Amino acid sequence: MLPAVLSLPALQTAYAKGASPVDVVEEVIARIKASDDAAIFISVAEFDDLRAQARALVARKAEALPLYGVPCAVKDNIDVAGLATTAACPAYAYRPEADAAVVARLRAAGALVVGKTNLDQFATGLNGTRSPYGAPRSVFDADYVSGGSSSGSAVAVASGLVAFALGTDTAGSGRVPAAFNNLVGIKPTPGLVPNTGVVPACRSVDVVTVFAGSVADGVAVRRVIEGVDAGDPFSRPAIPVGLPPKPRIGVLTGAEREFYGNAEVAALYDAAIARAEALGATILPFDYVPFREVAALLYEGPWVAERLAAVEDFLAAHPEAFDPTVRRIIEGARDKTAVEAFRGRYRLEALRKAVAPVWQAVDMLLLPTAPTTYTVAEMLADPVTKNSHFGRYTNFANLLGYAAIAVPAGFGASGLPAGVTLVGPGFSDDALAPFAGALHQAAACGMGKDRNAAIPPAPEVPLPEGWLPICVVGAHLTGMPLNPELTGPGGVLLGEARTAPGYRLYALAGTVPPKPGMALDPHFRGPGIAVEVWALPPAAFGAFVARIPAPLGIGKITLDDGRQVPGFLCEAHGLTGATEITSHGGWHAYRAAQA
Repeated sequence: MLPAVLSLPALQTAYAKGASPVDVVEEVIARIKASDDAAIFISVAEFDDLRAQARALVARKAEALPLYGVPCAVKDNIDVAGLATTAACPAYAYRPEADAAVVARLRAAGALVVGKTNLDQFATGLNGTRSPYGAPRSVFDADYVSGGSSSGSAVAVASGLVAFALGTDTAGSGRVPAAFNNLVGIKPTPGLVPNTGVVPACRSVDVVTVFAGSVADGVAVRRVIEGVDAGDPFSRPAIPVGLPPKPRIGVLTGAEREFYGNAEVAALYDAAIARAEALGATILPFDYVPFREVAALLYEGPWVAERLAAVEDFLAAHPEAFDPTVRRIIEGARDKTAVEAFRGRYRLEALRKAVAPVWQAVDMLLLPTAPTTYTVAEMLADPVTKNSHFGRYTNFANLLGYAAIAVPAGFGASGLPAGVTLVGPGFSDDALAPFAGALHQAAACGMGKDRNAAIPPAPEVPLPEGWLPICVVGAHLTGMPLNPELTGPGGVLLGEARTAPGYRLYALAGTVPPKPGMALDPHFRGPGIAVEVWALPPAAFGAFVARIPAPLGIGKITLDDGRQVPGFLCEAHGLTGATEITSHGGWHAYRAAQA
């Protein structure tokens, strides 16, 4: 018996106990037939074809396929061979001969594509009502919007019809529907996941996203679909960025806390901040104004014109085929000039400089995913203004090249959920995941419509292939003056650790900035020293080591879990005149005591 909301661990357990993909497909077919929301899917695979795909999987080895027998859905602006791509516009429909790059990777990993999901037409909207195929509804109250544009994808997962679904995100379409349906939305760094075979909205900033019940599931899927593809000139190799396990988190303050009168979402945002602090984060207010100004650019000059560029010929030939609101937005680009486009680009770069100081003070941002929600009737009565409210805290992320993970934040008295989003620098995708997963677990709000579901733990940050670990003890620790020597070349923080007994720590004399020296005393049985383990690419590792001044050097440090890691040690002569500080347990604690 499968759980109400499917998950990768639940499916893996079922298969380990003897279930087959054929059994899972039959369950999914039954759930689709019983669904009371006819607007979720635009097209569904032939059931006999699904059964045939499942039978073909039975002959393959499950352990070799990370998504063995996992049912999924795909937003209908992403090509799936054998099913029409409509972008929620019947007159635009075509039948692709090949899968989009991301879909081909899913199939190769063992996933079963169940169908194509509904969306705001041409991915233009954040609410889910701009489709001739109907408006999917919140799984918690059918009077309310599902969020968009990836409306059907979110509802399919939250309803338990599939284990995960692909969406796309230009302005927040992979995050807002997650918030309205108690899901996780994984929004990768632009370029990390290829858009080959995706109908563009704004080609230069579009991102394929993942809806899942948990961060662990969403990241597992993202790792399958990511990677450069020759068919997408905007795809690019990842240069991973590390983040500390106890990060400095920027939160909204003052007039920038805008919830459009929704006290429930405001309270849930505050509760999420409190949970983040309880998890060890340092909470810091930051100036959201320049980010909001970036967000406003998305519906100005270059990027509205880019929406027109994607469908210009079709719009000229079939204007009547467009949803009226979508048509009005896209036609608004007709009077834009190249001069305005360049001015928009210049403004974006100026704002990129303006937000840079924020990232010197914080490691990530914690924002409401959407500041409020509306009923379908309210949205249809005022489709532009109310839609714009949903994007207040999402529109900026892709323009600035950031990574983001949206997670559930709990439920208000109305019974409706809200969500929060962690936003990090570009290519911090893996580094965001552990804290995002912990934040979801702390909210204890289940997954999708199953509010009591156990939430799987978040994945660990992987060590990139070929990278080298290094153990740091003092001025290179997170928050210390020399930490940029690690983060600058893209170093990844693998985690906090403690040395084995036998190491002594000293405050060295006359160093600028202040530095400690650590030395091994085989006759000493102390508590161990608090350290951090980072990883650097080989070239950066060599350059880093070459800059280390005497009497410090790199040797092998034994950690209390038995690992031996290259790290900072001090030559014996360098300890002359130094003060032993072993009793403090680490450099952070010692510096705090001196403050």
